Amino acid sequence: MSPESLQGGNLSSPTSFLLLGFSTAYKAQVTLCLGFSLIYLVTLLGNLLIMTLVWLDAHLHSPMYYFLGHLSFLDICYSSVTLPKILKDFFSPQKTISFVGCITQIYFFLCFGGSECILLAAMAYDRYLAICHPLHYAALMSKKICHCLVAVSWLSGSFSSLIQAFLTAHLHFCGSNVIEHLFCEMPFLLNVSCNPKAPLNKAVLYALAGIIAMGSFLLTLVSYVHILWAVLQKGVGRQKAFATCTSHLIVVSLFFGAGAIVYLVPHSSSSKEMDKVLTLLYAIVTPMLNPIIYSLRNNEVQGAIRKALYKGVLQ
Repeated sequence: MSPESLQGGNLSSPTSFLLLGFSTAYKAQVTLCLGFSLIYLVTLLGNLLIMTLVWLDAHLHSPMYYFLGHLSFLDICYSSVTLPKILKDFFSPQKTISFVGCITQIYFFLCFGGSECILLAAMAYDRYLAICHPLHYAALMSKKICHCLVAVSWLSGSFSSLIQAFLTAHLHFCGSNVIEHLFCEMPFLLNVSCNPKAPLNKAVLYALAGIIAMGSFLLTLVSYVHILWAVLQKGVGRQKAFATCTSHLIVVSLFFGAGAIVYLVPHSSSSKEMDKVLTLLYAIVTPMLNPIIYSLRNNEVQGAIRKALYKGVLQ
């Protein structure tokens, strides 16, 4: 199916979209396919390793690692929404996706992304309680509260993405059904909308995304401001306090930084390829890096890995 065949008159509910992906030669497509396959494999294995360690190692049965296990699960889901379709398109001459499939992909992408935003904020709050209120930490971050925070992250992400997917599904598309992107993502889908009410829908869509993303980022920022103030004031356990926060700060910076560039920086026709590269960092590379960051920067995770390898060798 060519781009011309998908370009027509006024269409209120197209049956499919054409995803252009990267405009590269065949050899480059093969290289990209191998690279993406490796990224997906590392993402799956790395996050499954973290989940397994948190589940089996008694030393990791604490709120911080409980949240980390859920973060790893979210990263697997987050990558699986986009990467399998991208890999399939490398071998397909017709890089199309149905309208229903596109809206479904947007829903799950926003659902897992929104849930991860709130979970990262919950992890920052956990570090704030552990460092600023160590004597009351066990009571303030009980198992019940941990379960509630995880439930809030999932429910908030699901509810917000449901509204956004519903509004996106009711946009009108005319003139072109070609999406110059690797997968269905809200900003790029809105670019091909011609609905007279599109500006209002866009405002609502971005407002919902902003509430989730910016709200989570601000909560995370406030938590770390309090942590920094407490560490500077007390001056005790400074190295240990920052050691437990460094991995999380790196993950937060990558996730929110890349996401802000994709959603807040204007998309121009002269930077289409750069937009795709930035989206890869936000949607594909970050979930792969998360388990690596936590493994390299966390002595307890490293100890759990060595213990698991030692048991495996003995068996």
